[in-house]
Amino acid sequence: MPRRDLTLGLAAAGLLPALPALAQGAPAEGKDFVRLSQPVPMAASGKVEVVEFFWYGCPHCNAMEPSLEAWVRKLPADVSFRRMPVGFTPVHELHQRLFYTLEALGQLEAVHRKVFAAIHVQRRNLNSEAALVEFAGSVGLDAARFSETLKSFSVSGKARQAKQMTAAFRIDGVPALGVHGRFYTSAALTGSHERAFAVTDWLIQQVRKAGV
Repeated sequence: MPRRDLTLGLAAAGLLPALPALAQGAPAEGKDFVRLSQPVPMAASGKVEVVEFFWYGCPHCNAMEPSLEAWVRKLPADVSFRRMPVGFTPVHELHQRLFYTLEALGQLEAVHRKVFAAIHVQRRNLNSEAALVEFAGSVGLDAARFSETLKSFSVSGKARQAKQMTAAFRIDGVPALGVHGRFYTSAALTGSHERAFAVTDWLIQQVRKAGV
Protein backbone atom coordinates (compact mmCIF):
# COMPACT_ATOMS: atom_id res chain seq x y z
CA MET A 1 0.00 0.00 0.00
CA PRO A 2 1.46 3.44 -0.83
CA ARG A 3 2.40 5.32 2.31
CA ARG A 4 1.61 8.96 2.73
CA ASP A 5 2.78 10.63 5.92
CA LEU A 6 0.75 13.82 5.71
CA THR A 7 1.64 15.81 8.79
CA LEU A 8 0.43 19.36 8.88
CA GLY A 9 1.43 22.20 11.13
CA LEU A 10 1.49 25.97 11.36
CA ALA A 11 4.67 28.07 11.46
CA ALA A 12 3.25 31.56 11.75
CA ALA A 13 5.52 34.19 10.23
CA GLY A 14 7.60 35.72 12.98
CA LEU A 15 5.99 33.58 15.67
CA LEU A 16 7.82 30.29 15.26
CA PRO A 17 11.53 29.76 14.50
CA ALA A 18 12.60 28.67 11.04
CA LEU A 19 12.66 24.90 10.69
CA PRO A 20 15.99 23.34 9.72
CA ALA A 21 14.18 20.62 7.79
CA LEU A 22 13.41 23.24 5.13
CA ALA A 23 17.01 24.37 4.83
CA GLN A 24 17.18 22.72 1.42
CA GLY A 25 14.64 25.19 0.06
CA ALA A 26 10.94 25.95 -0.12
CA PRO A 27 8.64 22.95 -0.64
CA ALA A 28 7.95 22.08 -4.26
CA GLU A 29 4.47 21.24 -5.47
CA GLY A 30 4.35 17.72 -6.90
CA LYS A 31 7.46 16.71 -4.99
CA ASP A 32 6.95 17.68 -1.35
CA PHE A 33 3.19 18.13 -1.44
CA VAL A 34 0.18 17.72 -3.70
CA ARG A 35 -2.42 20.39 -4.40
CA LEU A 36 -5.93 18.93 -4.78
CA SER A 37 -7.45 19.71 -8.17
CA GLN A 38 -10.88 19.85 -6.55
CA PRO A 39 -10.80 21.49 -3.09
CA VAL A 40 -12.69 19.68 -0.33
CA PRO A 41 -15.20 21.90 1.52
CA MET A 42 -14.19 22.59 5.12
CA ALA A 43 -16.25 23.83 8.04
CA ALA A 44 -16.57 27.62 8.24
CA SER A 45 -14.82 27.80 11.61
CA GLY A 46 -12.29 30.50 10.81
CA LYS A 47 -9.51 28.01 11.52
CA VAL A 48 -7.09 26.12 9.31
CA GLU A 49 -8.25 22.51 9.44
CA VAL A 50 -5.79 19.62 9.52
CA VAL A 51 -6.96 16.02 9.10
CA GLU A 52 -4.87 12.95 9.82
CA PHE A 53 -5.93 9.91 7.80
CA PHE A 54 -4.80 6.73 9.54
CA TRP A 55 -5.44 3.06 10.25
CA TYR A 56 -4.86 1.33 13.58
CA GLY A 57 -3.28 -1.64 11.81
CA CYS A 58 -0.71 0.48 9.96
CA PRO A 59 2.82 0.17 11.42
CA HIS A 60 3.76 3.55 9.94
CA CYS A 61 0.82 5.22 11.71
CA ASN A 62 1.86 3.56 14.95
CA ALA A 63 5.47 4.71 14.55
CA MET A 64 4.44 8.29 13.79
CA GLU A 65 1.93 8.63 16.63
CA PRO A 66 4.29 9.88 19.38
CA SER A 67 5.82 12.62 17.22
CA LEU A 68 2.41 13.50 15.82
CA GLU A 69 0.98 13.96 19.31
CA ALA A 70 3.91 16.18 20.27
CA TRP A 71 3.41 18.26 17.13
CA VAL A 72 -0.32 18.63 17.70
CA ARG A 73 0.25 19.94 21.22
CA LYS A 74 2.20 22.86 19.75
CA LEU A 75 -0.41 23.90 17.17
CA PRO A 76 -1.55 27.53 17.40
CA ALA A 77 -5.10 28.34 18.43
CA ASP A 78 -6.15 29.11 14.86
CA VAL A 79 -5.44 25.56 13.67
CA SER A 80 -7.84 22.69 14.30
CA PHE A 81 -6.78 19.05 14.16
CA ARG A 82 -8.76 15.85 13.92
CA ARG A 83 -8.09 12.21 13.19
CA MET A 84 -9.97 10.32 10.52
CA PRO A 85 -9.71 6.52 10.12
CA VAL A 86 -9.71 5.25 6.54
CA GLY A 87 -12.00 2.50 5.25
CA PHE A 88 -10.16 0.90 2.33
CA THR A 89 -11.17 -2.70 3.18
CA PRO A 90 -13.60 -4.45 5.55
CA VAL A 91 -10.89 -4.60 8.23
CA HIS A 92 -10.24 -0.87 7.83
CA GLU A 93 -13.99 -0.28 8.11
CA LEU A 94 -14.13 -2.30 11.33
CA HIS A 95 -11.37 -0.15 12.81
CA GLN A 96 -13.23 2.95 11.66
CA ARG A 97 -16.16 1.82 13.77
CA LEU A 98 -13.80 1.11 16.67
CA PHE A 99 -12.49 4.70 16.52
CA TYR A 100 -15.95 6.27 16.40
CA THR A 101 -17.22 3.95 19.13
CA LEU A 102 -14.44 5.09 21.44
CA GLU A 103 -15.28 8.67 20.52
CA ALA A 104 -18.98 8.17 21.24
CA LEU A 105 -18.20 6.63 24.63
CA GLY A 106 -15.87 9.48 25.56
CA GLN A 107 -12.93 7.08 25.74
CA LEU A 108 -10.94 8.03 22.64
CA GLU A 109 -8.22 9.97 24.40
CA ALA A 110 -7.76 7.25 27.02
CA VAL A 111 -7.79 4.24 24.68
CA HIS A 112 -6.46 5.47 21.31
CA ARG A 113 -2.81 4.67 22.04
CA LYS A 114 -3.82 1.40 23.73
CA VAL A 115 -5.30 0.18 20.44
CA PHE A 116 -2.00 0.78 18.67
CA ALA A 117 -0.13 -0.98 21.48
CA ALA A 118 -2.48 -3.96 21.41
CA ILE A 119 -1.92 -4.48 17.69
CA HIS A 120 1.73 -3.56 17.26
CA VAL A 121 3.28 -4.40 20.64
CA GLN A 122 1.08 -7.13 22.09
CA ARG A 123 0.38 -8.55 18.61
CA ARG A 124 -3.32 -8.97 19.32
CA ASN A 125 -5.60 -9.69 16.39
CA LEU A 126 -8.34 -7.06 16.46
CA ASN A 127 -9.84 -7.92 13.09
CA SER A 128 -13.28 -9.09 14.22
CA GLU A 129 -16.13 -7.61 16.24
CA ALA A 130 -15.70 -10.31 18.88
CA ALA A 131 -12.01 -9.42 19.24
CA LEU A 132 -12.86 -5.74 19.62
CA VAL A 133 -15.44 -6.44 22.32
CA GLU A 134 -12.92 -8.58 24.18
CA PHE A 135 -10.32 -5.83 23.87
CA ALA A 136 -12.79 -3.24 25.16
CA GLY A 137 -13.39 -5.32 28.26
CA SER A 138 -9.65 -5.75 28.79
CA VAL A 139 -9.13 -1.99 28.98
CA GLY A 140 -11.98 -1.46 31.43
CA LEU A 141 -14.87 -0.58 29.14
CA ASP A 142 -18.37 -1.98 29.51
CA ALA A 143 -18.33 -4.72 26.87
CA ALA A 144 -22.10 -4.75 26.34
CA ARG A 145 -22.31 -0.98 25.88
CA PHE A 146 -19.27 -1.04 23.62
CA SER A 147 -20.81 -3.75 21.44
CA GLU A 148 -24.11 -1.88 21.16
CA THR A 149 -22.36 1.37 20.22
CA LEU A 150 -20.10 -0.38 17.71
CA LYS A 151 -23.20 -1.44 15.76
CA SER A 152 -25.09 1.83 16.17
CA PHE A 153 -26.47 3.93 13.35
CA SER A 154 -24.50 7.01 14.44
CA VAL A 155 -21.16 5.18 14.39
CA SER A 156 -21.92 3.69 10.98
CA GLY A 157 -22.80 7.16 9.71
CA LYS A 158 -19.53 8.67 10.89
CA ALA A 159 -17.58 5.83 9.32
CA ARG A 160 -19.39 6.42 6.03
CA GLN A 161 -18.56 10.14 6.17
CA ALA A 162 -14.91 9.30 6.84
CA LYS A 163 -14.81 7.13 3.72
CA GLN A 164 -16.27 9.98 1.69
CA MET A 165 -13.71 12.44 3.04
CA THR A 166 -10.86 10.01 2.34
CA ALA A 167 -12.04 9.65 -1.25
CA ALA A 168 -12.43 13.41 -1.65
CA PHE A 169 -8.81 13.93 -0.58
CA ARG A 170 -7.78 11.09 -2.91
CA ILE A 171 -5.93 9.36 -0.09
CA ASP A 172 -4.56 5.98 -1.16
CA GLY A 173 -2.28 5.21 1.78
CA VAL A 174 -1.68 6.07 5.41
CA PRO A 175 -0.61 7.87 7.51
CA ALA A 176 -1.74 10.96 5.65
CA LEU A 177 -2.60 14.50 6.66
CA GLY A 178 -4.72 16.88 4.63
CA VAL A 179 -4.49 20.65 4.94
CA HIS A 180 -7.75 22.58 4.83
CA GLY A 181 -9.12 20.61 1.91
CA ARG A 182 -6.44 21.95 -0.42
CA PHE A 183 -3.19 20.03 0.06
CA TYR A 184 -1.58 16.91 1.41
CA THR A 185 2.01 15.89 2.09
CA SER A 186 3.84 12.93 3.58
CA ALA A 187 7.21 11.49 4.50
CA ALA A 188 6.81 9.35 1.39
CA LEU A 189 6.87 12.57 -0.62
CA THR A 190 9.34 14.62 1.41
CA GLY A 191 11.78 11.87 2.36
CA SER A 192 11.44 12.08 6.14
CA HIS A 193 8.94 12.71 8.92
CA GLU A 194 10.94 15.77 10.01
CA ARG A 195 10.66 17.43 6.60
CA ALA A 196 7.02 16.36 6.26
CA PHE A 197 6.16 18.23 9.46
CA ALA A 198 8.08 21.26 8.24
CA VAL A 199 6.33 21.17 4.88
CA THR A 200 2.94 21.00 6.55
CA ASP A 201 3.82 24.01 8.69
CA TRP A 202 4.62 25.83 5.47
CA LEU A 203 1.38 24.70 3.81
CA ILE A 204 -0.71 26.03 6.66
CA GLN A 205 1.05 29.37 6.27
CA GLN A 206 -0.07 29.39 2.64
CA VAL A 207 -3.69 28.75 3.65
CA ARG A 208 -3.44 31.53 6.20
CA LYS A 209 -2.09 33.98 3.67
CA ALA A 210 -4.88 33.12 1.23
CA GLY A 211 -7.50 33.61 3.93
CA VAL A 212 -9.27 30.74 5.68
